[in-house]
Amino acid sequence: MLSTLLSYFTQYGYWVVFFGVMLENAGVPVPGETILLAAGFFAAGGHFNIAIVMAVACLGAVLGDNFGYFIGHKVGRATLLRYGRYVGLTPKRLAMFEAFFESHGDKTILVARFITGLRVFAALLAGAAGMRWRTFAIYNFLGAVLWSITITFAGYFFGHSWHLLERWIGGIGAGALAAIVVVGVAIFLVRRRRRLAAEAAAESEEIDPALTLP
Repeated sequence: MLSTLLSYFTQYGYWVVFFGVMLENAGVPVPGETILLAAGFFAAGGHFNIAIVMAVACLGAVLGDNFGYFIGHKVGRATLLRYGRYVGLTPKRLAMFEAFFESHGDKTILVARFITGLRVFAALLAGAAGMRWRTFAIYNFLGAVLWSITITFAGYFFGHSWHLLERWIGGIGAGALAAIVVVGVAIFLVRRRRRLAAEAAAESEEIDPALTLP
């Protein structure tokens, strides 16, 4: 993959970084993080300017996430539930992510792009969940800046160990995603248990009008 990406960089320059990152953050399953790692590696060889790579990646991430947010806001949860399975967003996974968003919405947007799997769907879920755009925009921009700098530098300094680097970063993302899934399941089950308990208590408090005294 690295040799293929480097040939694309030679032909199309920074546009590969911009569109790769933007499409992934808009909800399209494109390997944007891998593209950015390769761009950092390309910059280490003097073929790219590292500051421009970071700026282009940040711009692509912000635009892509905002596009994904407005898609999620417009189509809503029902559409994501109906068609999400075609891109890996199953109903069970959607419920887990939603439970996590309800408790940690702003912080989720900040760190979501570092997490494999959640990075693709975070903006869509934020829009569908009705998160305020201003809140989303602030945390999204901060996350985009941190992610662009971190991943570009990782490719720049450690690109000579490309396969190890890609596997290491992917492993961290997978581990973080697994932790979020576990937390999401726990939140979902606790809230479900509380809701059932509240419904049972409400039913027990109801008094049959036929049994009341005049």
